[in-house]
Amino acid sequence: MAHTPVLLSTSSVYPENCAYAFDLAERLGYDGVEIMVWTDPLTQEPGALKALSQLHSLPIGAIHAPTLLLAQRLWGWEPWAKVDRSVRLAEEVGAEVVVIHPPFRWQRDYAEGFVQGIADRQSDTGVSLAVENMFPWRAGASEMQVYSPHWDPVEQTYPHVTLDVSHASTGAVDCVDLLHRLGDRVSHIHLGDGTGSFKDEHLVPGRGTQPADRLLRELTDRGYAGAVSLEVGTRKRSVEEREADLAESLEFARTHLGQRVP
Repeated sequence: MAHTPVLLSTSSVYPENCAYAFDLAERLGYDGVEIMVWTDPLTQEPGALKALSQLHSLPIGAIHAPTLLLAQRLWGWEPWAKVDRSVRLAEEVGAEVVVIHPPFRWQRDYAEGFVQGIADRQSDTGVSLAVENMFPWRAGASEMQVYSPHWDPVEQTYPHVTLDVSHASTGAVDCVDLLHRLGDRVSHIHLGDGTGSFKDEHLVPGRGTQPADRLLRELTDRGYAGAVSLEVGTRKRSVEEREADLAESLEFARTHLGQRVP
């Protein structure tokens, strides 16, 4: 059975930088790194990323495009330009996946052509453009749909999807049920956890209410060919707590993927 690589997302060490993420991934025993393109200039430069990859003997498994709300100005205001630049970055550093959030509803032209635009670009590259499941924004009993064509990718025709466990929790979706509904279109996993809060929690897997353990076991049983990337929030943790949390996250992933835990 193929070994499923377990990656550390650079977002998991925020506000520390990309170089720290590579160093920590090597020390903890991760198989590779996912790059969240952010204001850290190292995340935007293929030469610097390849140098870090070689220094730490860790491949770059995925690029997360700067399509988050707080990254609206990064690489300019044109959304497709961000996607195209992310694909080129992935091709240059050898990453197999580009993670993309669906458009916000106020990005009307981008949203209207998004599904076809993803399909057109997918036909021109060997990199998987994996659109991520999101969630409605909620406050009390109110719920607002901010993503278009929808936060749930099941009814869309994306050939590749990133299944994010924390987003499933925020959207009141069972991650295993989501896997069943998406089937073989799941090309990438963002592993975390949540308690069903309206906040996107990105907890250490096993500390929330999502069946993340069953998700990993089922991926192994079905011969999943992608990677599992730890996307865990540690911003308010001390250095020692962050490193302990990410070591625990790695152990959780390896245990339930049926891999040897050092």
